[in-house]
Amino acid sequence: MSVLTHHFNTKYNTAPFSKIKNEDFLPAFKRGIELAKNEIDAIIRNPIKPTFENTIEALAFSGDVLDRISSIFFNLNSAETSDEMQKIAQEVSPLLSEFGNDIRLNPELFARVKAVYEQREHLNLNPEQTTLLDKKYKSFSRNGANLSDEKKAVLREIDKELSKLSLQFGENVLAETHAFELHITDENDLAGLPEGTREAARSLAKSQEKEGWIFTLDHPSYIPFVTYADNRELRKKMAIAFGARAFQNNEFDNQEIVLKIAKLRFDRAQVLGYKTHSHFVLEERMAETPEKVISFSNDLLAKAKPAAYNEFAELTAFAKELDGIEQLEKWDGAYYSEKLKQQLFSLDDEILKPYFQLEKVLDGAFTVAQKLYGITFEEIFEIDKYHEDVKTYEVKDEDDQLVAVFYADFFPRKGKRNGAWMTSFKSQYIKKGINERPHISNVCNFTKPTETKPSLLTFNEVTTLFHEFGHGLHGMLANTTYPSLSGTSVYWDFVELPSQIMENWCYEPEALALFAYHYETGEMIPMELVHKIKESASFQEGMATMRQLSFGLLDMGWHGQDPSNITDIKTFETEQFAATQLYPDVTENAMSTAFSHIFQGGYSSGYYSYKWAEVLDADAFEYFREKGIFNKEVAAKFKKNVLSKGGTEHPMILYKRFRGQEPKPEALLRRAGLL
Repeated sequence: MSVLTHHFNTKYNTAPFSKIKNEDFLPAFKRGIELAKNEIDAIIRNPIKPTFENTIEALAFSGDVLDRISSIFFNLNSAETSDEMQKIAQEVSPLLSEFGNDIRLNPELFARVKAVYEQREHLNLNPEQTTLLDKKYKSFSRNGANLSDEKKAVLREIDKELSKLSLQFGENVLAETHAFELHITDENDLAGLPEGTREAARSLAKSQEKEGWIFTLDHPSYIPFVTYADNRELRKKMAIAFGARAFQNNEFDNQEIVLKIAKLRFDRAQVLGYKTHSHFVLEERMAETPEKVISFSNDLLAKAKPAAYNEFAELTAFAKELDGIEQLEKWDGAYYSEKLKQQLFSLDDEILKPYFQLEKVLDGAFTVAQKLYGITFEEIFEIDKYHEDVKTYEVKDEDDQLVAVFYADFFPRKGKRNGAWMTSFKSQYIKKGINERPHISNVCNFTKPTETKPSLLTFNEVTTLFHEFGHGLHGMLANTTYPSLSGTSVYWDFVELPSQIMENWCYEPEALALFAYHYETGEMIPMELVHKIKESASFQEGMATMRQLSFGLLDMGWHGQDPSNITDIKTFETEQFAATQLYPDVTENAMSTAFSHIFQGGYSSGYYSYKWAEVLDADAFEYFREKGIFNKEVAAKFKKNVLSKGGTEHPMILYKRFRGQEPKPEALLRRAGLL
């Protein structure tokens, strides 16, 4: 039988990647589903009347083999995919969605859960058990357990279709990202581009046995190109290609898929008795209702708009004065913003990058975690990896006990999706007195080392690394009984707090002193640069806030109403962006067709949560600053009430326990220079 369905006989029970073959997955999934079904049957057939232990707890620990296989497979499908993997995903997803529905729509199982739920007042449960019971009951009631058989069948069909469509959506975006390349043979066309970017483009061309330089839509290639290339026509070409992904009426087009997903999500909500998909989703969020999200967004928008318009006017005047540009276009934004930032702060990524060598920045993140939470990271070499670029670490506490296994995967490659994320190969939980420690992974796309240079990060990439590492700490420091409440299993608008708060340390001289050293001379980053980083932190914050809010409002547009009347994506987007638009529209581009967060990831009706969590993180970090950014007492409170607690209690209760009060938006507005 497949290696995947047994206890892994490896150090810390880590995944034996080198022994797993693609053909193992499908049989392993089928076996995992079978084992999970047997566990469910045992719960249903238990002759003893339903109790918290024999029903709710038994359910919470069921399906662990299947969960493990799923996390390994889907993590690989994001970080190391292939045509074969994608084909397996297409086969497996309907099986999993069917299995999920078999559980959620099982009347006998629901009857037992309901019986326990109805006597909850008399069970003397602790807060974590209470939350588990509430979530288990809702996972049935919110997913159709109270529906008629006829409606249950409709729900099953919708779920099956949705799981296939979101996979197809992601595959199309990946295919379109890889389909485009800009091949440059004239060195003059490279004017303005940093040496490291040129070098990376050169080595990509070499690897394809071509002359010259190749630029792609992968972030480490795309972002520097549109930020630095002096050739406006080529910037335009790149930007239009990026914005046209899956919007080109070809085999990888996502327009129909987007319309179908939005409509199916709406239909699903209606079947379950909710007004819209957003009403369904937000019931289980801190924000609670679409009305609250929209008023929160519009409130922030009103505060950001005057600043955004002023910043845009300043940028427009600057581009006109510098290059006689009459009308700023989307492909000019990053380019002139960077130039203006250099003029205002004498600060650009190329001055900063030598101080941010990837290995040192990662060590810096490790040291910050050690100073705050008393944990250490040591690279280990006897753990299997899924790619040679991956590094593996043992995370231990002050008593030398294992806290977690940490995987770091930082470079782009074919078969790896763009962006940055945190995930886990194994959750933390406590069973039979044993605290099973988690296996956590951070995946990013930074510039690879070249023949002459190590991997050097832009400051933006430094904050990205700290951000994902913050999610990582949320996973690593988890300390809950049940896997489904562990680590990042929290309300979606709370999940960004641990990640976003970590970014704050990147701006603090005391923290930068731990890792910002010149990769050649070894000298520490000069204090004047640190002050400039801090000063420039709120540069164009009005525009950035408006942009972020526009994405969140587009998300609410798709999901907070009946989308049946939307027939044309472009027209719909134009309406949605009307209140937040600064640049002229680009006919060939659409946002939704490659908006993976909401159509492939879990952010539908949740994109606002980045801003929501920013209110929390600014407020929380102000507490650290009052007491000292490495204050052990504040850190201990944050670890105890936020990082280790997962989703065991309502986030506002946890936050208030840490902070002593509800969060106030003023801290965010102060930090963004919008007050």
